[in-house]
Amino acid sequence: MFFDDVTVGQIFETKAVTVSKTDILNFANGFDPNLFHLDTAVARCHGFPDVIAAGMHTLSLSMKLFFDLNLWDDAVLPSPGIDNVRWLRPVLPDTCLFVKAKVSEVLPSRSKPDRGIIKVHQETLEQSTGAVLLSLDAMHRLKRRPASTHPASKKEDAA
Repeated sequence: MFFDDVTVGQIFETKAVTVSKTDILNFANGFDPNLFHLDTAVARCHGFPDVIAAGMHTLSLSMKLFFDLNLWDDAVLPSPGIDNVRWLRPVLPDTCLFVKAKVSEVLPSRSKPDRGIIKVHQETLEQSTGAVLLSLDAMHRLKRRPASTHPASKKEDAA
């Protein structure tokens, strides 16, 4: 998909993935060694039944799931950012989660006509309950469809 193929209100849903305790420990050891991510006893002292995934682990996994949809592989450019990141519930070992994303805005660039920004409200949900674990507003910078591959130009070429 290119910028021109995306419309406000479009919804995308990813496959589900289960986060294991090993996944949580590996990420925490590498990137966020707070003890409630590494030690069940410490996590219990903080009111959790077991270790919890680091917020950045949940965010990274959510973005990977979204990009695994391969929606705009040929059109994606570096993102200008993510807004309103909220961790609403902890991710515990053996949580099965997926991402649901809805396009909220489609903004053509005023200065660079070959691209635009797609704003997407993204939620990461627990599969069994539907509870929202993480929410964010992502901005994706996408190339516009080249004229030679635009559906309207193909019709004109055929005429």
